[in-house]
Amino acid sequence: MTSDEYLAVDYHCGGEPFRIVTELAEPDAPTVAEKRVAAMADPELDGLRRLLCSEPRGHAGMYGGFLVAPDDPGAHFGVLFWHKDGFSTACGHGTMCLGTWAVRTGLVPADPSGVTDVVIDVPSGRVTARVATVDSKVTSVDFVNVASYLLDDDLVVETSRGTARCVIAFGGAMYAHVSAADFDLAVDKASLPELIDLGRGIKNQLDAGAYAEHPHDPRLSGIYGVIFFDELGVEENGDLHQRNVTVFADGQVDRSPCGSGTASRVAALHASGRLAAHHTLVHSSIVGSTWRARVASTTEVEGHDAVIAVVSGRAFHTGDHRFVVDPDDDLVPGFLLC
Repeated sequence: MTSDEYLAVDYHCGGEPFRIVTELAEPDAPTVAEKRVAAMADPELDGLRRLLCSEPRGHAGMYGGFLVAPDDPGAHFGVLFWHKDGFSTACGHGTMCLGTWAVRTGLVPADPSGVTDVVIDVPSGRVTARVATVDSKVTSVDFVNVASYLLDDDLVVETSRGTARCVIAFGGAMYAHVSAADFDLAVDKASLPELIDLGRGIKNQLDAGAYAEHPHDPRLSGIYGVIFFDELGVEENGDLHQRNVTVFADGQVDRSPCGSGTASRVAALHASGRLAAHHTLVHSSIVGSTWRARVASTTEVEGHDAVIAVVSGRAFHTGDHRFVVDPDDDLVPGFLLC
């Protein structure tokens, strides 16, 4: 691969894309969390992110990751997650894509038991993609996240459509949770333009104050996304069903139920008493994909009651790419229209 050729493998999980790049000169830093900080300041790496996210090679909804060395031999590899606006601290759907890819390609050999743990270091900590196989075929994947916990449970935000109650929870990144019904909206395509505008406004409002400060690690500070949810009722077995759309970064829309966002949702619902440890959150997305999430165990993180959330879904291979850069192309690294 020459300097003007870039290889990538594309997957999707729940409808959200994930572009995997394995060959690059990674930042010279000891941990994945520090590599992320270095990558944000590296013109070459950030330029590659922009190239692969931007049109005509990508689009405003593109997501991906650069594979890097793990923090130590306890993980199979590390990853720097990226989107159109920068590098994120967590990505559940990306973790599920990476686990599926690692087992399908043989990078991590499938365990004869039918369950293979792919251990991945991400900027927010160490996560696991638990990949289920039957006769060498991947049938499902669980995202076992870092500890997730409630941060604030009774905030009021001011918006162009009035005030709304907001909850903030951490699931590898910090998310604000708001009911779409508070704005007389629903999580559907018709309401999406208004939800995007509201998401931008709520994120900007919260980012300007102390609520966006992570209590333990400033590298994790910032409201990453706003989760708008619909209540879809309680199923006969007691499982809770909700639909959501996560508006993250600068108005980017997660097509999937959002992996780290779902973990934060599990933490918030468990803290409120609405999601018991023996029940499941059935979490649907704006495009109709559905994951199931549960509390695997409880723990404590520096004074916060926390949960280890497990989010279950499937990931699928969508393409292999050899991107090239023509030296005469005056639109490199590309452009974004939304």
